[in-house]
Amino acid sequence: MPRPKDDFEELYPCDFYTAEELLEEELMYSVYEIARLLQGLDADAELDVSTEEILLDWAIPWIMRNADDLVVAEPPSDEEPGYYGLKSDD
Repeated sequence: MPRPKDDFEELYPCDFYTAEELLEEELMYSVYEIARLLQGLDADAELDVSTEEILLDWAIPWIMRNADDLVVAEPPSDEEPGYYGLKSDD
């Protein structure tokens, strides 16, 4: 159910990192690693499953929105996710 804005102590702008601000040019990242980075965590931070699922709700749309600036690589195996990285200028 929607809540009035007055219910919240503070409201923040809905700003997201650009791909260039978030990712290092020479590295490829899984969606799970991107989810952590979007929250200011280390890419390899340990998270419980329920927290990771919530963070994925942010990461998947971010990847879609930044798709023009990204490249994707096939997963190393069927059990692993694909990897995303910055598109190079070349």
